[in-house]
Amino acid sequence: MLNDEKKAFWKFFSIYFGSVASLILVAGFFYYMEQEKALIKKEHFSMIEYTRQLKMKQNPISSHITHQIKEIEIKNFNMSNFTIKENEFLKYMPHSWEGGYILITKDKTDYLEKLLSVKLYIIFVQVILLLLFAILSYFLAMRALRPMQRAITKLDKFSKDLIHDLNTPIAAMFLNIKLLESKKDFTNNKPLLRIKHSLEDIGQLHNNLTVLLQEDTMLVQKENLFDIINEVVNTHRKIFPHLQFIVKQTEVYAVVNRGAFKQIIVNIISNACKYNIENGYVQIYMKNDLLCIEDNGIGIENPEYIFERSYKEHVSGNGIGLDIVKRLCEVMEIDISADSQVGEGTIISLNFKD
Repeated sequence: MLNDEKKAFWKFFSIYFGSVASLILVAGFFYYMEQEKALIKKEHFSMIEYTRQLKMKQNPISSHITHQIKEIEIKNFNMSNFTIKENEFLKYMPHSWEGGYILITKDKTDYLEKLLSVKLYIIFVQVILLLLFAILSYFLAMRALRPMQRAITKLDKFSKDLIHDLNTPIAAMFLNIKLLESKKDFTNNKPLLRIKHSLEDIGQLHNNLTVLLQEDTMLVQKENLFDIINEVVNTHRKIFPHLQFIVKQTEVYAVVNRGAFKQIIVNIISNACKYNIENGYVQIYMKNDLLCIEDNGIGIENPEYIFERSYKEHVSGNGIGLDIVKRLCEVMEIDISADSQVGEGTIISLNFKD
């Protein structure tokens, strides 16, 4: 399952299951409140029944209920009086026509045991219902994803076929450009130079898309990041001889896909070189467990937008490279960020999960 599919799955699952779970919990709470009221009514009624039996001289026996005769006066006496204490229930009933009251006291032990049974029953039922609806939510979410998965599969197949078919014409164009470069007047021919630069952009985009389309089958393993970085840097040293490349580390290991990570570094270093100043530098180093790629180039006006598709601050480029970098980082669970000042330079930071 691709990252976008996972996000869609968990969004559907969380909305559906969250809604149902909320209803189950709220229903359980109100059911508990109703059962609590019903139990209190039963306790109240049992005390009234105890008094009735007592007055009829039936000698009521209860280990939880006791009574006392109180020769007192109660103003505004109400037969429905019922007091709930921390450990007992209290109720006053008239004793006789001559006066006095019977104070009925009932221990709450039996009531609390019944209330606990109700709680456990509600919790048990809620857990069973939540498990059932979690399973149902899972299957509904998977079913809802099927149309999107079919569409993605078709688009993915089309994209892979297209990228594969582009290999031959791109290779042919590179070969012809190499042949033309051998001619003396090539460096003075501006149209041919523009064609060369455009072809390099197409080749870079082709490489980006080739790696990106491997997202669903991308395997990761522990790699020495600076082996890959040095490989990319050595290539760029030949292309940009006027820049100084500084690599400060030799060994840093992380779990990545080698091809995808190489493409990330290629894109970042290429941008650092293209938008640098004459005799500028590109520096790669570790700082607080972050892999930093720093340059002293022209800088970026809005670094918070550079990973958005089609965003670009310069005429050159297509605004897709860094969006692909962001997506490749997400696949490998790498956090990427940019810090830049116009006229001073840019720092791209990569934070690895391992």
